[in-house]
Amino acid sequence: MIAPLAREPLSAEAAAELAVKLKALSDPVRLRLLSVVASHAGGEACVCDLSAGIDLTQPTISHHLKILRTAGLLDSQRRGSWVYYRVVADALQQLSLLLDTNTVLTSSS
Repeated sequence: MIAPLAREPLSAEAAAELAVKLKALSDPVRLRLLSVVASHAGGEACVCDLSAGIDLTQPTISHHLKILRTAGLLDSQRRGSWVYYRVVADALQQLSLLLDTNTVLTSSS
C-alpha cells in the first residue's frame, strides 16, 4: 500500500510505480477514456462504446487503451470479437491515497 504524501515520503519504487500511472493519465484522451469506462453502466465498457464521441481513429483509441492497460489503470477481457475494459480499482485507490489531503495537519502560525 502506498502512503499518502502528507504522512510519509514515497519510496523510490512507489514513486516510479505511481509516475507511470500519472504519466498515462496526463493525456486528455486517456483521462477521458478512463472516465468513460469508469462511468459506464456495470463498470465496464466495450471498445465499440469507447469510440463513440471521441474524434479519433480506432487504432489511435486502441493505442491509448494499451497505455492505460500497461500502466495498470485498466484491465481488459476479450468476449467474442469485442474487448471489454474495466477500471482497476486498486490503481485508483493508490492514486487517491497519494493525493489525500484530509490527513494533512495545518498549523496556525
